[in-house]
Amino acid sequence: MKLLDGQTVGIDLGTTFSTIAQLGDDGLAHCLTNADERVITPSVVLLSDDGRVVVGPSNERIAVEDPSNVVEAIKREMGNADFHVVYQNKKLTPEFISALIIKKMKQDAEKHIGEIANAVVTVPYYFNDVRRKATQDAGRIAGLNIIDIINEPTAATLAYAWERGELGNTELAQTEKTILVYDLGGGTFDVTVVRYTPTNFKVLATDGDVMLGGLDWSRRILDHVSEQFAKKHGDDPREDPETVQILSQECEKAKRDLSTRAQAAVPVYYKGKSLTLSLTRGDFERMTGDLMQRTRDTTELVLQQSGVEPENLDEVVLVGGSTNMPVVEQMLVEVCKRKPSREVKPEEAVAKGAAIHAAILEARATGGESRMGKSIINRLRSVTTSDVNSHSLGVKVTDPNEKTRKINHIMIPKNTSIPFERTQRFVTNSDNQQRIHVSVLEGDSPDPMACEQIGDFRIYDLPAGLPKGSPVEVTYRYDSAGRIHVSAKELVGNTEAATEIVRENLGGTEENIDVMTGLAQQYEVE
Repeated sequence: MKLLDGQTVGIDLGTTFSTIAQLGDDGLAHCLTNADERVITPSVVLLSDDGRVVVGPSNERIAVEDPSNVVEAIKREMGNADFHVVYQNKKLTPEFISALIIKKMKQDAEKHIGEIANAVVTVPYYFNDVRRKATQDAGRIAGLNIIDIINEPTAATLAYAWERGELGNTELAQTEKTILVYDLGGGTFDVTVVRYTPTNFKVLATDGDVMLGGLDWSRRILDHVSEQFAKKHGDDPREDPETVQILSQECEKAKRDLSTRAQAAVPVYYKGKSLTLSLTRGDFERMTGDLMQRTRDTTELVLQQSGVEPENLDEVVLVGGSTNMPVVEQMLVEVCKRKPSREVKPEEAVAKGAAIHAAILEARATGGESRMGKSIINRLRSVTTSDVNSHSLGVKVTDPNEKTRKINHIMIPKNTSIPFERTQRFVTNSDNQQRIHVSVLEGDSPDPMACEQIGDFRIYDLPAGLPKGSPVEVTYRYDSAGRIHVSAKELVGNTEAATEIVRENLGGTEENIDVMTGLAQQYEVE
């Protein structure tokens, strides 16, 4: 890792809102305000017809714009090579749209702290390597040196333990605490169990869903009111994009209102007809009960995988704005047998944790004496972490029970503490086999087609006359930096090959990133 001259920050690049933060000279993590004097910036990009790019436009501005010019929830498309937005005859990728959001936050924050050069960016724990690389690319396109990608629950844990004065405090007893982090954001969901002491924290288990978040609760309201409107007037508001754009804002407002009130009204106007529906909190919770059940199932699964009984948790920490829904707290009290903590603001926890992680890296790399005092530097340097892999790693092999079928054979299961290494022996499929193809898969499904191929390599020039069933040894290794190393050796002739899979080999090429970086510099965001 190399730090460039300039400020170092943490960035929470969220589905619906994003935040930028820095660890201050006072040893506290501070979220930096944008041009509207708010610490959260809507992750919405308006690509207007007049060439202006507006990040986080107001609801009033969105309501009068062509819906095709408004890009929302782009985080859900990160790593999707088939998705793009056409603007000014250019195809803008999810990484590029995300870079515009980062660029806006960067230029607003620089008014407070000066030029920003380095950043840690957060991702959901369940993001695979392709999505992580896309996030890294977005930061680079925005003109930042991305010094690390950190998982959102890990960041939230850092913020929680740091703000309590525990993390890095070597004067405290090295007593272990075990916490569950429940992270329900606008578009993604994670649950993680972490065990930590003042100088070390370790992830025990994690799981989640990159297609589950507050947006899905809002859309349930939209579907409900649209169906009621259609029953009364015979027309479905969802057939018109402009109406959907306005109605989505009303449904989002109703969802937020129902977090503090027992009832909310949703007005619908379409084709000269109107309907105002009254929605109670009970109605809302019933129509979204299956969504909440999905988060409950994941929470119970992660507890089971971590080997931690609910009554042995020291704390349940809430992260993400969608945890403001009262039903979240009710569910967690039932499952975890305790009331969740809101010591760190759910909307700010991830960005603050990213800032703390960035400061830890800064302290290790440079000492940071020019900005932070010795006591803070020493506290940062004392922290060590150990993580787990969020996706299983497997190899494509022939099904021993059905020779015509390929299966994903898991080499390193998810939630394995890293670094980790495993070697297993396989055999060749046919007599006189000339080469061996090793396909590295990421995913838990037995079906290779349902997994992500993140790398492959071949062993050539096998010994002549090699009989079927000759042994082949395959080794998978995760190093402490999260890089994946895979090697294979045919044991008769001792022929071998290997590959190292790093994020730099995934997603956009260096040439494409350079082109997009240049393009991003041409757009003035406001």
